[in-house]
Amino acid sequence: MALKEGSAAPDFKLRDAEEKVHRLSQYRGQKVVLYFYPKDNTPGCTVEAEEFNKSLKKIGEKGAVVLGVSPDDAASHQKFCEKLSLRFPLLSDPDGKVAARYGAYGEKTLYGRTFHGVYRTTYIIDEKGRVSKVFENVKVEGHSAEVLKAL
Repeated sequence: MALKEGSAAPDFKLRDAEEKVHRLSQYRGQKVVLYFYPKDNTPGCTVEAEEFNKSLKKIGEKGAVVLGVSPDDAASHQKFCEKLSLRFPLLSDPDGKVAARYGAYGEKTLYGRTFHGVYRTTYIIDEKGRVSKVFENVKVEGHSAEVLKAL
């Protein structure tokens, strides 16, 4: 179950495609759009990343940064960022521990097969580190516009 609006967002320490460490606490004073997605280079995740990339300037004008999180490693993120010319960091959560703390990881079923994975979920975290908006079961097309409206 995803974190509730008004909850304190758990701090984390994750690396991006360049192996640079990012902590939620370093973004205090600005809004954070933290989106969890299943896998680099898949159709839905590509659309979602491209939409956030196109909306990045408007999101920035609202005082927010975008951080994407998936289980993929730095090398995968680097290829994905280069392929799509992404201008925001993708963070590696290889064991899904951060996603689980946010309620964005758990049991899934696809084609009759049950497994554990990331739920496509987006959180808007306010300047004080509290969850101000949660989007669960995200439909990727139009999602960045939905986020922009909520900012």
